[in-house]
Amino acid sequence: MAPRVLISDKLSDAAVQIFRDRGIDVDFQPDLGKDKDKLAEVIGQYDGLAIRSATRVTPTILAAADKLKVIGRAGIGTDNIDKEAASQKGVIVMNTPFGNMITTAEHAIAMMFAVARQIPEASASTQAGKWEKSKFMGVELTGKTLGVIGAGNIGGIVCDRARGLKMKVVAFDPYLSEEKAAKMQIEKVELDDLLARADFITLHVPLTDQTRNVLSAENLAKTKKGVRIINCARGGLVDEAALAELLKSGHVAGAAFDVFAEEPATENPLFDLPNVVCTPHLGAATTEAQENVALQVAEQMSNYLLTGAVENALNMPSVTAEEAKVMGPWIKLSDHLGSFIGQMTDEPIKAINILYDGSVAEMNLDALNCSAIAGIMKRVNPDVNMVSAPVIARERGVNISTTNQAKSGAFDGYIKLTVVTETRERSIAGTVFSDGKPRFIQIKGINIDAAIGAHMIYTTNEDMPGIIGTLGMTMGENNVNIANFTLGRSAEKGEAIALLYVDEPVPANVVSKLKETGMFRQVKPLQFDVA
Repeated sequence: MAPRVLISDKLSDAAVQIFRDRGIDVDFQPDLGKDKDKLAEVIGQYDGLAIRSATRVTPTILAAADKLKVIGRAGIGTDNIDKEAASQKGVIVMNTPFGNMITTAEHAIAMMFAVARQIPEASASTQAGKWEKSKFMGVELTGKTLGVIGAGNIGGIVCDRARGLKMKVVAFDPYLSEEKAAKMQIEKVELDDLLARADFITLHVPLTDQTRNVLSAENLAKTKKGVRIINCARGGLVDEAALAELLKSGHVAGAAFDVFAEEPATENPLFDLPNVVCTPHLGAATTEAQENVALQVAEQMSNYLLTGAVENALNMPSVTAEEAKVMGPWIKLSDHLGSFIGQMTDEPIKAINILYDGSVAEMNLDALNCSAIAGIMKRVNPDVNMVSAPVIARERGVNISTTNQAKSGAFDGYIKLTVVTETRERSIAGTVFSDGKPRFIQIKGINIDAAIGAHMIYTTNEDMPGIIGTLGMTMGENNVNIANFTLGRSAEKGEAIALLYVDEPVPANVVSKLKETGMFRQVKPLQFDVA
């Protein structure tokens, strides 16, 4: 029997035809996604669900989806899908991360032109029968400095387009290497430098704990007088209330926003201010982009349902069913190793070196590589997956190398992950025990036997008395419960490390108090997905 796919949002006719041409029984009901009760009633009949943003895939929907194998989102954002519930149900979630990059970048450039020349206000004034030529004095883009916060896929396209407009481009991106910046013919700078120099600032980063409010009131105050700010990335990156005040004072000359902290944005501090251009999240809203992502999701879902091939999956490794039985714990281990390195590294990564020893060296190393790289990059891009991670790493000029060797130590097999930056190398190794649980076995060359917990604290210090007592006392005084701890030491280097397992994320003030003792070289809270 042919697989059945339900399309519950508006998708192009060409995408519907792809399913039919591939021999898939497709049911096109573009308004069904708005009726959650009806969707829950019928979803049990289908093997695949193709959606856009109108359909919300909730635990209730998934509970009724007895046959469902794959959800395909035509677009990058998957906030409307409960990915944890989908994973628990065994349903693959796919997206189309690269279909709307050009469209979003072009929208940012268009918004920059609009705010530079006050086009929306001038158009409204002229159509109202006024002729206020002197009122709308604009500025040229040529020769101006564009500050790009986030020079990844979309930001990189914006940099290229801006250079074509003869703008000087400076970029703040901790994961952009100097070599990659040189190839892009842009200047890599620190954030404060960008704020002080840029005539225009455009944001192209995901919303994470690190990027939230990156243009805070404090940082906005550091900007050059007369700056114009464009946000076509994510709401929440800019303190909108603080920006509104600077617009009123004249420090900021203009702003153009496609995204807002609260959406739909029916009211906002930026509304009704002079020289502010606002659009309703139109970054990906072009005919070409919508067609691209629709065709892409139809191809991906068809490939999976007919051949088992997994592309752009957010919750499943790209391995066969047979491989997954053996490789599952090792894939989880490689993700944990990458996550540790990613959370520890705050500077541009030049190279990632992965060593496979013993039994693991005979496995599907491509999948393990992808898992490790995705683990590293999730800290700055939560939407990264095993398919997109190597592409993003290559685009950022990161050199990735692997080595596999015969069994060389006490373990049947292990993985060692090393990251190289301008100033240091950082390494960690791990293995999978017979119980199928991943373990860290070496950090910074120091042997250790550590399980992986959801919430941990990693410390390094000179090997001396009093460390354990200080850790315990500080945690106790701040009501942080230590569930367990693991220690390691290097007699040769006189250095020691500790991993503390705690019940909840450690507050920033507790981390600060540990640092203030002066006993620790490094204190880093860590979080891992151990589900």
